[in-house]
Amino acid sequence: MTSLLALLQASLLALVLAVALPLFPAPPAWAAAAAADVQRYVCAGEPLQASVYRGAVDAPAIPNSDGGTVPGGFIVLEWRGVRLQLPRTNNAGVPSYTDGRWWWQAADPAQPTFAERRGGVTTIPCERAG
Repeated sequence: MTSLLALLQASLLALVLAVALPLFPAPPAWAAAAAADVQRYVCAGEPLQASVYRGAVDAPAIPNSDGGTVPGGFIVLEWRGVRLQLPRTNNAGVPSYTDGRWWWQAADPAQPTFAERRGGVTTIPCERAG
């Protein structure tokens, strides 16, 4: 009796999976591209980690996909115990990221531009780590 019950449970589970799995399609192709590209820098003498996430195109009329990023992408900067998530700008050329206060662009990957706007603009010197 116990083995019959176990066989029925296994059969029911197989049936549920056979019916339910097609309801959950594979992730879209852009999901694989959403993985972060992580770079390490030293900015103002302190370590900074920059993680670039390539986003789905949320503005297809803007033809800027330089650097493999498109509108909808973002960068996460971890520096001095703070995590900044800056959205990708729609500016043409090398990808840049800003939230209106902080700004990041790696036109020269060895020495990216990192700046803060507070009254004026303060540029923070950065260079690729090690």
